[in-house]
Amino acid sequence: MLVELWPLFGLTIVTSRLELRLPRDGQLTALADLAGRGIHAEDERPFLTPWTEGEPQDRARAVLQGFWSQLGDWEPADWRLGVGVFRDGEPLGMVTLRARDFPVVREVTTASWLGIAHHRQGYGTEARAGLLSLAFDHLGAAAARTEVFQDNLASQGVSRKLGYERDGISVDARDGEALVSDRLRLTRDVWFSRERPTVTVSGLAGCLPMFGL
Repeated sequence: MLVELWPLFGLTIVTSRLELRLPRDGQLTALADLAGRGIHAEDERPFLTPWTEGEPQDRARAVLQGFWSQLGDWEPADWRLGVGVFRDGEPLGMVTLRARDFPVVREVTTASWLGIAHHRQGYGTEARAGLLSLAFDHLGAAAARTEVFQDNLASQGVSRKLGYERDGISVDARDGEALVSDRLRLTRDVWFSRERPTVTVSGLAGCLPMFGL
C-alpha cells in the first residue's frame, strides 16, 4: 500500500556492492544513529550548513528531519531524493539527488554523507555513480552539478573520478567567514563517453510523474 501511495518507496538502485533506496522507519533510525556517531573528523567542517556540529542526538535528529522534509515538500517541479546507502542490509550513509524544473532544465545536483567508519573504501564514488546512472540513463538529465569546498580533497577526488569538470567558483558566508567552493559539472556527453559501472534501476515506471516526467 505504501508503494502504491508513494511509488518512490519501490525505487531501488543496485550497484556492484550497494543498494540505494528510501529507508523504512527502522532503517531510517539506523541511519540517524550512524550519523550521530560521526561522519567526519572533529576538526573538519565539510558542509555549508553545519548540521553535523552538534551533539550526537542533534545529528541524528537532523537526519530524521531532513528525510521527512524531503517527502513532505516533494513537488514534481522541486524534488529532493535522499536515499539510504546499504551494503548487505547494513546502513552506510545517504546520498541525495535534487532538481528544480527538471523537465525543462534537465540538471540535477548531488550531495552525500557516509558514516566515518565507511570512508576510504570507494563507497562514496559507487553510491554517487548509482545516482548519476538514475539521472542520466533513466531520467534523461543533461548535466549534474555539485559544489565542493576547495580543501575537501575526498569529495573533490570523487567528483574528478566520475568525470566532473570545473565550472567556476561560488562564495558563501558561514560564521562571518567567506568560504570558496569549486563548482563542478558533469555533462551527459562526458558521462556516456567514459567507462561506467553496471547499475540496475528498478521500480522507476510508477515514479516518473513524481519527477515531472
